[in-house]
Amino acid sequence: MIQDIYPHRLNNKYKNKTVREDSYVFIGKEGRFLCGCDKDQIYIPKVEDVLRSLKTEKFTYAFSLDDRDFFFYNGTDYVSENYEFLSVREIRERGLGPKHCVFALLTAKHISDWYSDNKYCGRCSLEMKHSLTERAMVCSCGYTCYPRIMPAVIVAVIKGDSLLLTKYKTGYKNYALVAGFTEIGETLEQTVEREVMEETGIKVKDIKYYKSQPWGVANDILVGFFCYADGDDKIVADKSELGFAGWIKREDIKLQPDDYSLTNEMMMKFKTGEVI
Repeated sequence: MIQDIYPHRLNNKYKNKTVREDSYVFIGKEGRFLCGCDKDQIYIPKVEDVLRSLKTEKFTYAFSLDDRDFFFYNGTDYVSENYEFLSVREIRERGLGPKHCVFALLTAKHISDWYSDNKYCGRCSLEMKHSLTERAMVCSCGYTCYPRIMPAVIVAVIKGDSLLLTKYKTGYKNYALVAGFTEIGETLEQTVEREVMEETGIKVKDIKYYKSQPWGVANDILVGFFCYADGDDKIVADKSELGFAGWIKREDIKLQPDDYSLTNEMMMKFKTGEVI
C-alpha cells in the first residue's frame, strides 16, 4: 500500500524547525503540488530550486522523510520552470513514483487541506495562528484546533467464490469495493452494515477487521473489513453514486493498476485465495 515505504520512514510529528536553502518545499495550488518529473519519476523541489529569496516567515514545517525536512510555502513568488502542478490522482493515473515521494505528497495534501480549512476560528471567527509547539491552530479567544481525521470503511463482501465489486459513477474508473464515511454515533461495524445496504441492498454478517490505511486523497483513515452476504444476494445499486455493482468471480477480478490502495490489496487477497 502507499504507506509501505520501507526502508524510508516518514515522521509527521510537528517540530518548530527553521527552513534552509536545501530544505524541501511543498508549493500548492488548487489541490495540486509543484513537482519535477523525469520520465516516470517525480521529485519534490528544494527551496533553492524554486525560490529566489528565503523569507522564513512564509514557511510552515510539514514533516521529515528520513533525514530530509519538508515545509509548506505560503507565498506566491516562486519559479515554476521545469516543474508542473500535479494532484495525487494525476500522479497515480500517470504511474509516477517512487512510492515514498507519492506518499509524502499524499500526506502533505492532508495536512495542507487541514490548515486551509482552519484559517479562522469556528467559535468566534477571528483569524487563527499556527502553534509553535504542536500541530495545532490557536485563537486569541482560547480555542485550540487540532487535526481531525475522518474514519471511513472499505468493505469486501464475499458470496461463495465471488466478491462484490463496484465502479463509481464518476471519477475513478477501476474496480472498487463498497466504501463510506462513519457517521456520528456509529461503530465501524455499523458503518459497514449501513454502507453496504445503502449502496447495494445487501445484508452482511461475520464482519472481520483486516487492516487500516491513511488516505490523504479524501483526508481520512480507511479501515478495511471482510464480511459475507447474508441471505438474498440480489443487488440493488445506488445509481446516484455507482455506475456498476456486481458479483465478480475470483478469477475474473481485475486489480487496480498500482499497489497503492487498501482496496486493491483486499481484492488481491481474495483473488489469490488467501481469503475465502
